[in-house]
Amino acid sequence: MGKFEILKKFNMATIVLSENKETVFRNNVFKRVFPDFDNIKKFSHKLYYEVYPLDSNDFTIHSPILQALNSKEDFSAHVMYQTSNNDYYYYDMNSATRGKYTIITFTDVTAKVNLETASKLNKKFQKQIEILEKENSNMKKVQMHAQFQAMKLLLLNNISNTIRKSIDISAILTSALQELSSMFGAFRAYYAEKSDGKFKITESVSKKDRNKLISFDDDINKYIKNSKVSCQTCRKEYKEAEPYKENIQRIILPIYHLNKLKGIIVLATKQKVKLDDTLEVLNGVSTQLGNAVVQAELYKKNAQMVTDLTKALKELKETQLQLINSEKMASLGQLVAGIAHEINTPIASIKSNNEISQKLISRIKDKELFDLLKEINEIDAEAIERIRGIVVSLRKFIRLDEADLQEADINKEIDLTLNLIKHETKNRIEIVKNYGKLPPIKCYPNMLNQVFMNILVNATHSIKNEGKITIDTNFKNKNLIVKIKDTGCGIKEPDKIFDAGYTTKGVGVGTGLGLAISQKIIEKHKGKIGVKTKLNKGSEFSITIPSE
Repeated sequence: MGKFEILKKFNMATIVLSENKETVFRNNVFKRVFPDFDNIKKFSHKLYYEVYPLDSNDFTIHSPILQALNSKEDFSAHVMYQTSNNDYYYYDMNSATRGKYTIITFTDVTAKVNLETASKLNKKFQKQIEILEKENSNMKKVQMHAQFQAMKLLLLNNISNTIRKSIDISAILTSALQELSSMFGAFRAYYAEKSDGKFKITESVSKKDRNKLISFDDDINKYIKNSKVSCQTCRKEYKEAEPYKENIQRIILPIYHLNKLKGIIVLATKQKVKLDDTLEVLNGVSTQLGNAVVQAELYKKNAQMVTDLTKALKELKETQLQLINSEKMASLGQLVAGIAHEINTPIASIKSNNEISQKLISRIKDKELFDLLKEINEIDAEAIERIRGIVVSLRKFIRLDEADLQEADINKEIDLTLNLIKHETKNRIEIVKNYGKLPPIKCYPNMLNQVFMNILVNATHSIKNEGKITIDTNFKNKNLIVKIKDTGCGIKEPDKIFDAGYTTKGVGVGTGLGLAISQKIIEKHKGKIGVKTKLNKGSEFSITIPSE
């Protein structure tokens, strides 16, 4: 609806409801934030107050949407939204009723709520530290423990935010590796996906060893198979690696999704690691990354499917255009052949009678009667030749038997087309020909004639009363260049002019296929077609076809 155009610019999810509680508008942000929206009734069941009023049995009190619709004044609430995947997001909901419509906006405060939750948790730890400071003399150890817990939470939060913001598995894994490297002081960190009994390194903080295959001994493989984190003191990261000069700590974190191993994260550090302190956070990272890897794989497959379907749809449309054009030209060819045959029979008879009349007129003694009949006879003879010329032009224009490339004089082909549309231009439109000297062009003449016909007929239709059509032909840099310019009304949406189905002639007048087919014909000749236009000034079509 035009009256709600301004709401499209809102950076908040916005929906407009009528007084009958029907949805009349949703902006793009709303559609992106709530992609599973079906109708307002179902949507209202997924929104909750953070705190329910329990002193009433009225259901509408529990629904912020119904409260907003029933409220006679502007309404605000802090709500929670449950997605189809049972994920929860928090929004500040504001509504305003204006006349027959209620406008409701949703501002995402999920990050703020999460931050407040983390802050509350942090305050809780701080309080515990204060209590421990009073009860325990070893304040430094308690402080370090609390900081480590906060770092674990920060790590999980950072990884969660990265997963939420991105579907690029490379970016997600890189972020996770960097966070884990910082947490464990690792000098080496990489992700290796499962590959035919081994593991292939696909992401690495150091950008080294990518696509390298690695393997581990049986003891480590048992840990991985049982989805357990392992922390070993060793000299080698994996079987194929060169040994270090000193012992290192190697942490291997299996990444699973629904009991299916997707890959492993390997960390190498010189610091001493207590696995018990970090096991909880590592398991959390493993779960989140497992989900992220699967989601990224699904997205990649869907993206590829969309690309393939888009390509198939484009090819289908092109094939459809070719079939329509072929059927159209075949039908036109049969029609022209039939009409030519039907016209030639009576024309032959009329021509024979005209020749007999010419002989009989020569015997008339009365000069006045002789001159009158002779003039009539000559006019009839000229009309007969013109009809025959039109029939010949139609046959040449169709030329269904010319399916192969052949050399043609393009200037003559344009003249042939102009001859067929003479009834559209006679006594109304001036035709200006600026023909250049052209070599024979190898092409499909019948197809190019169809292009010239489409452009010239459109030009005559765009000129309402009197006007001019200028045709320029040229041969430059081994390219044929044809320009057709008119003084018509111009084109409102030139960027759509070659789209199949688009027409400026109105419903029932134009099919919108002429220029779309013309573009495909020019592309078949490995050429280009374009248009320049100004409203009420006219249009100029430009065709360029390489000669080789």
